[in-house]
Amino acid sequence: MKKVDLLIIDPQVDFCDPAGALYVKGADKDMARLAKFIKRTVSKLNDIHVTLDSHHWVDVAHPAFWRDSKGNHPAPFTQITTSDLESSRWTPSRPSLFKRMLSYVKALDKGGRYPLMIWPPHCLIGRPGSNVYPCIADALNLFEKELATVDFVTKGSNPYTEHYSAVQAEVPDPEDSGTMLNMRLIQTLMDADDVCVAGEAGSHCLANTIRDVANGFKDDSYVKKLVLLEGCYSPVPIPLPDGSDLGQKMQADFIAELKGRGMKVVPVDDYLS
Repeated sequence: MKKVDLLIIDPQVDFCDPAGALYVKGADKDMARLAKFIKRTVSKLNDIHVTLDSHHWVDVAHPAFWRDSKGNHPAPFTQITTSDLESSRWTPSRPSLFKRMLSYVKALDKGGRYPLMIWPPHCLIGRPGSNVYPCIADALNLFEKELATVDFVTKGSNPYTEHYSAVQAEVPDPEDSGTMLNMRLIQTLMDADDVCVAGEAGSHCLANTIRDVANGFKDDSYVKKLVLLEGCYSPVPIPLPDGSDLGQKMQADFIAELKGRGMKVVPVDDYLS
C-alpha cells in the first residue's frame, strides 16, 4: 500500500482567519477544502506533519525590534536594508544588537531570497492567533482518533532570525539547533511514497519550506514524491505600482521552479479520489 504523508504549512488563525493579524486572502477557503480532503482520505494518510509559526512580540521581523532616531517603530510592511542600518535610519531597539543585526541583514542580502520585512506581530506564542484554524484542527482530531499522532513542527521562536521555511531559518543561528536544517523531517518525508503539500503562504512559508525540503533530499528523484494540492494554498498579496501582484508572481515562480524539478500539482478533489 502506498505510504502517503501530508505536510501542512502554517494553517494558523492569524493567517487563515479574515480577522487574523496577517490574513492571507483566500486562506479560509483553502483550509475548508483541505479539511474536506483530510476527512475524505483519513484512512489513506500515514502521517500528517503540521508546521506552526511561533513568534515572540520582540522579533526581528516585528515593529518592536526596531526604532528610528525619534524612537518610532517601523510600520508593518516596511523593508529594512543594509543601508538603512548604516545610515541609522533604523537601528535595533536594543543598541547592543547593532553589529549582530548589521551582519544579519548583510547575510540576507547574500542569500538573495528576501530582504528583511517588518510584519504585523503574528502567531504570538500562547495567543489565539497561533492556534490551528478550527476546521483543520477538527480534521486533525479525526486523524488522531484513528490512533495516529500528528507531527507538529514549530518554527520562528528565535527572535534574531526570520524563519519562513519550516526546515531551516533564513540565517541559521549557530547557537540554536532549532534554526538549523531539520534533517529529521526531511528524512521522514523521503521515506514516504507521496508527500502531499498544502498551507500558507504560497509566496513565502510554503514556497521556501518546499524549496528547502527539495534541496535537502538526496537527489531530485525524491522531488517527484511531492504533490502540491491545488486549491489549498494562496500567496500573500503584494500589490505593485503597475497593478500587478508580486505575491502572485512569487507563488507562480515557486511552482514553476519545483515542477521543473519533478513536483506534481494536482487538484485537491482529484488526489486519492
